[in-house]
Amino acid sequence: RNLASHTPNQQSSPTQNHRSTAMKLVKSTTAGLLSLGFAATNTLAFQPALTNLQRQTPHTTLSIPTSLDAVKDGQEVATIQILMSDTGGGHRASANALRDAFNVLHETEPNRFPLPIHCDIVDIYTDYGPFFPYNQYVPLYKIMAEYTFLWKWTYEIGATPIGMWLNDFFSELWCFDPFKECMSRDPLNPEKQSGERADMVVSVHPLCQALPLKILNSLDTNGASRKEGRTTPFVTVVTDLGGAHPTWFNAGVDKCFVPSTVLREAAMRRGVKDEQIVQYGLPIRRGFWRFGADYSQSSTVENEAEEMKGVHHKPTIRDQLGLLDIPTVLIVGGGDGMGGIVSQAKAVGEKLQALASKRGDKDGPVSQMVVVCGNNKAAQMSL
Repeated sequence: RNLASHTPNQQSSPTQNHRSTAMKLVKSTTAGLLSLGFAATNTLAFQPALTNLQRQTPHTTLSIPTSLDAVKDGQEVATIQILMSDTGGGHRASANALRDAFNVLHETEPNRFPLPIHCDIVDIYTDYGPFFPYNQYVPLYKIMAEYTFLWKWTYEIGATPIGMWLNDFFSELWCFDPFKECMSRDPLNPEKQSGERADMVVSVHPLCQALPLKILNSLDTNGASRKEGRTTPFVTVVTDLGGAHPTWFNAGVDKCFVPSTVLREAAMRRGVKDEQIVQYGLPIRRGFWRFGADYSQSSTVENEAEEMKGVHHKPTIRDQLGLLDIPTVLIVGGGDGMGGIVSQAKAVGEKLQALASKRGDKDGPVSQMVVVCGNNKAAQMSL
């Protein structure tokens, strides 16, 4: 986009020539960009932001310039808009993880990524939904999380062909124009109508595929078509692991990143071709990145010890958390602590205790359990 904006006689509004010129740079690295994004969030070696826990453990501090520094300095940047909604903690967490990885790609691989990358994360339903229920998805989600029969009913009805058709029909009818405003905004200055928009769009939410793709068709053809003509790269990053709603999968995307074989097969059943699918895993929050390692070469067993230098010292962290170095059961229920984690934790705890009593262990605990309650304070208090 920024290269195109320096073309002589170039209009400030996003014309077809403007888009096609900018996309030559961005589209050529779409797959690599997202692959590196996941590689960075899973394995790249950078100094994470320090938590209170990590500040207690001495380690080498690395200073990595990011795309945010480039924005402040007025340099040219590539831009990505990440569409999500705060229906659960995983969508924003994944968006943040990708953003943090994109922020450092230019500095770590300047030959592959000649421009810094700036991400514009937007809760498109909360910020641009025209009216109820679209602008109230977050509070509605919390109600359904508490009354699970509502969740089950909504999920299953919405997964039927008629349910998906109705969702697509009414979403396009009522949300097309406000969502178009969202996707037309300048990623560097969201409050201003500069005529510039993101070079690439990434979805990390199941309800951010069908309509955004139609909007990009319209934007890239100057309103001539909602069915074809898209030149702006569009990528889906599925944030569910073992099962996913069918609205996650749309054959019109450039790439669909899935974390498991089960979801690869689900995507293919929805018409997404094998060459469109990248099975890679889930984005990892910056606080869990490894740092201090050289990833310019492939990792081997021989250099594993060198590669792991600078990784947070697990025995120290276990001591700080009061954990023993023994087999551990981990129970999670997402960012909102859903799925009956209290009853699950009690059942598992009773089973572990019964097994310990049966074995007659006299040398102390042989297993332990950790329950991640997320935002579910009631579950935390109960346990």
